[in-house]
Amino acid sequence: MERTCGLLVSSLLLLATCLLLLLIKKPSNKGTQNRPPGPPGWPVIGNMLDLGSIPHQTLYRLQIEYGPVLWLKLGSVGTLVVQTAKAATELFKNHDVNFCDRKCFDSITAHNYDQGALDTNQYGAYWRLLRRLYSMELHVNKQLNETAHIRRKCIDNMIRFIAEDTAAACSRGESGEINLAHYLFVMTFNLIGNVVISKDLLDSQSKDGHEFYDAMNKVMEWAGKPNVADYFPFLKWLDPVGIKRKMVRDMGRAMKIVARFVGERVEKKKLAREKEKNFLDVLLEYQGDGNEGPDKISQQNVKIIVLEMFFAGTETMSSSIEWGMTELLCNPDSMKKAKEELNSIVGPSRKVEEKDIDDLPYLQAVVKETLRLHPPVPLLIPRNARQNTNYMGYFVPKDTQIFVNAWAIGRDPDAWEDPLSFKPERFLGSQIDYKGQNYELIPFGAGRRICVGVSLAQRVLHLTLASLIHCFDWELGSGTTPMTIDMNERLGLTLRKLVPLKIQPKKRIVL
Repeated sequence: MERTCGLLVSSLLLLATCLLLLLIKKPSNKGTQNRPPGPPGWPVIGNMLDLGSIPHQTLYRLQIEYGPVLWLKLGSVGTLVVQTAKAATELFKNHDVNFCDRKCFDSITAHNYDQGALDTNQYGAYWRLLRRLYSMELHVNKQLNETAHIRRKCIDNMIRFIAEDTAAACSRGESGEINLAHYLFVMTFNLIGNVVISKDLLDSQSKDGHEFYDAMNKVMEWAGKPNVADYFPFLKWLDPVGIKRKMVRDMGRAMKIVARFVGERVEKKKLAREKEKNFLDVLLEYQGDGNEGPDKISQQNVKIIVLEMFFAGTETMSSSIEWGMTELLCNPDSMKKAKEELNSIVGPSRKVEEKDIDDLPYLQAVVKETLRLHPPVPLLIPRNARQNTNYMGYFVPKDTQIFVNAWAIGRDPDAWEDPLSFKPERFLGSQIDYKGQNYELIPFGAGRRICVGVSLAQRVLHLTLASLIHCFDWELGSGTTPMTIDMNERLGLTLRKLVPLKIQPKKRIVL
């Protein structure tokens, strides 16, 4: 991350001549006297260098001095930061429609991805079509129930791979420690592959799957990189850090492979070799040439939507489960309570099933507490003001970028008692949930832009975490104790552990 920050600084210095052009136009003072408070910025670059490598933490600390809402100037981009439950309530209840457009990173505009995907699309007719399609065809309870066997299969495969790899390592005289994040990412990648295109993408038979995995890893890497062109839009044509060029290359690779997946699926359907309907089949029913009316999706956008499913589903779910396991290992009493609950409800002779989750309130509390402290996208996806707005008595001009700091809101002392501690018990008997109605807990956002995959994520998080706890006893590596587990963060596309969790599983007597 230091290297990345250094690259940004170097780029700014090398482009000083260009940046000085910004000074030619004197900015208007209209409305500035009633802007939210914020730290003073440097000439031209504003507050860019103030954010540091972990911006959500930096912004959280600034709240002490500047209050619940913060104004920053990031290069030429005015930015509002929302940092408390009260401020989030005001935004989502009273100004959601005014702030429901997107401010897209330049890298995401490669191959017009931003115009085809749900999360990055501007609020309008096409966005409503995609929202309806996702909600009705993928995330309603009926569809989720029908795909339960897919989640079960992918999680069972992960458990088997962990057990086999650990046994093989021990037979070689090694410790048997595993990098849990790797197994979680492969599991979620295959899960999305099965839901969308009915394929295990990461198996020995799928050459395209491994190529797609590599390309998507690169796409997610570039999407999470800081980019000077996002702060100075007039430099987009120059692409000074080269991120857009890399994104064009690797997203293009991924799209070519998706095109092959689409072609294979169409042929199988023609030959009546596939009876079961997947999400790609639904997209193909909506496919048109783009000029056939508001309910049609272009061939290019079909590929983009498939990519979005992997974007939205893999890192977010795998990182959340890793954080959940990390917190349980840091808090042995919580791990003990979760195990005892599973032993009581499920018992040692069978696997955890999705139908068990409703009877596991402590497990549900562990998931909520993990998402409170470790929201997968800590600043959510940036919003954009559609018009001038009076928000909490402040003037917010049109085209202001809006960060909602879900990480800070989860630590708001006015909303949470002892907010920095991991205490699942706080949710026992509580009605607080993360589905967009309780603004003190918004790991998936809220309002019109709430993540459409909340229901799927809920099932995967609970079943995966429960299976890991129930199928194995976990030991920390030599020299590591619950008090010395590294809890530092790294921010890319999602919020991951800086040092991946490496732990040793001991298989329990369960099927």
